[in-house]
Amino acid sequence: MLINQNNLPEPPYCAVIFTSIRSGNDENSYGFMAEEMERLAEAQEGYLGIQSISDGLKSITVSYWKDEKSIALWKNNSEHLTAQEKGQSLWYEHYTIQIAKVERAYEF
Repeated sequence: MLINQNNLPEPPYCAVIFTSIRSGNDENSYGFMAEEMERLAEAQEGYLGIQSISDGLKSITVSYWKDEKSIALWKNNSEHLTAQEKGQSLWYEHYTIQIAKVERAYEF
């Protein structure tokens, strides 16, 4: 789900910034798992939305959460843990995760 600031609550809230370079070993399973993780995250308590952009094997995804507790619950979700393991062993050449607190947000 692509969101804009109008869909988010007033700050503060948290953002998880996931930048990645995929390995190319998709086996047609990467897209399916990404859709499943988005569906699962949407049902997670504290989830606010997601933005994502991809340029071939490089991508950046920002998910928004009510607070750090919600992020921790998502990180430790059993299905998400399985996806993380597959990501490390199969789908990603490299990735970086950054967690930030959004203090102010505006758009044009």
